[in-house]
Amino acid sequence: MKKATNKLKTMPKLPNWASFAFLFLIKCVPRCFYRIKIENPNKHLASEEHFVIVTWHNRLMFLLGLFSPAVRKRTKAVVSASRDGQYVSDVLELFGLQIVRGSSSHKGANAQLGAFKAIKNKWHVCFTPDGPRGPKYHMHPGPVHLAAKTGCRIVPVVVNASRYWQLKSWDNFQVPKPFCTLTLVVGEPLTVPENISSKEDLEIWRKKAEKHLLKITIDKS
Repeated sequence: MKKATNKLKTMPKLPNWASFAFLFLIKCVPRCFYRIKIENPNKHLASEEHFVIVTWHNRLMFLLGLFSPAVRKRTKAVVSASRDGQYVSDVLELFGLQIVRGSSSHKGANAQLGAFKAIKNKWHVCFTPDGPRGPKYHMHPGPVHLAAKTGCRIVPVVVNASRYWQLKSWDNFQVPKPFCTLTLVVGEPLTVPENISSKEDLEIWRKKAEKHLLKITIDKS
């Protein structure tokens, strides 16, 4: 077991069988074992406008499987430049998403430059703004900075599970229990002023964006 774990840690990417297993899990399982509810998923994201999409790190498990293929094909995801981020990238690419590598803790400048270019080329750009290391439900300023520089609105997105297991990770990653209800919620867009010029103003709008996402986030006690 120890040798297998060490081999996984040095593996540059997931083997094909593992990537396709994750693809099956994320794409097919929700439709077979869960009740799916969708609240306004395409009214904004399927329009001609492009957005900065934000969603919490602990809600990623079935998010992509609930998006329409048309939305996925217009989306680039910002993924950590770490080894774990490579595994995530392998799975996301099977969904047709393109990847921008980098995060708030590693190669952040590369990520912002790649995201800026993607917005200018009419892509949605998706962030997990509390990743890759948290704190949980604390939005880092990257998405807000990008929205201010490009004039692109921020759209909050979550998958709320009616019942779930919670892992003992920094984000309390949620694994929905079979036969529960998964609700995909796409909130109203938030317009960030383009003339933000100070750290104080950026922090004000970072908090507003964070509250905007928390407003549609439901955790079970």
